Amino acid sequence: MRKSFPVITLLTIAATATMLAGCASSSREDPKTGALSDTEQWANKVTVDAHPEELLLAVHAEGLSTNQAAALQGFIEQWAFAEGGLITVRAPQPRAAAPGGVVRMAEQTRDFLVSQGAPAHRVEVVAYDSTGAAQAPLVVSYDRYKANTPTCGLEMENYTRTMMNRPTANFGCAVTANMAAQVANPEDLLRPRGSTPSDAGRRQTVLDKYRRGEKTASEREEQATGAISRAVN
Repeated sequence: MRKSFPVITLLTIAATATMLAGCASSSREDPKTGALSDTEQWANKVTVDAHPEELLLAVHAEGLSTNQAAALQGFIEQWAFAEGGLITVRAPQPRAAAPGGVVRMAEQTRDFLVSQGAPAHRVEVVAYDSTGAAQAPLVVSYDRYKANTPTCGLEMENYTRTMMNRPTANFGCAVTANMAAQVANPEDLLRPRGSTPSDAGRRQTVLDKYRRGEKTASEREEQATGAISRAVN
């Protein structure tokens, strides 16, 4: 005598087989990249601009003067503090008055910068067109980077409306702005630095000061700050 199975039992078996077949399937969807979080979106609003720091030197036939040497010393200290890159010495051309003085000044300026600690491969001498300027100066410059932070608090909101459990429009803005403002060299926000060998001697000096409870940072000199805008005689 043949036994009959209820329809419900057959449907249950069929559904179970279908689910098992789906679990055994090897097809997989590619993972999707999630959207930026509310705090990460502010990082895209931090911009970095390069501004030239210039020192103008009047050209003398005899070369660098004592005042100009002192100004260059302050300039190179400011360059080192700002972790500057390439230093450009621009000589005016053509110059009918004291053409030999221009060449001498440019060479002396480059040699002086190298003697003060600037790597030779980071100091270049180029010419610039000074047509129409009888007393065109020698221009020493490097690019200094500045971080432009977003302005927070422009949108006023009712902070008591929390039923949607969503962050405010300015959430994360202050943290991003403060971080960008505290970066010592904003160029680091554009590109990573090259690796350099560690200084074991300096590391030991810092550790010794740390154990004695002293400041571990190098002292900052007053000459490392300030801006020079006029030609130095």
